[in-house]
Amino acid sequence: MKLFSAATLLLLLVLTSSYLRGSMAADSAYCKSKCKVRCAKAGVMDRCLYYCGMCCEECKCVPSGTYGNKDECPCYRDKVTKDDKKKSKCP
Repeated sequence: MKLFSAATLLLLLVLTSSYLRGSMAADSAYCKSKCKVRCAKAGVMDRCLYYCGMCCEECKCVPSGTYGNKDECPCYRDKVTKDDKKKSKCP
């Protein structure tokens, strides 16, 4: 019985944390802070922040660091522009 209770508690904890992460990601303050870090070294800061924010709102995540690491967020990585299907939309 103790093992069942522990397993149930663990499952509940995992489900709650994934729900909280998703709801936090939808918050624009979350996206603004993550994109500020992501675009810290961008040549054109306002453009980087605009596209990063748009991608964050859609994907609910932003890769860590200022460049690369897009495998951390496949949705962010796979967004492409309408004109050039090979050019990434997200910075």
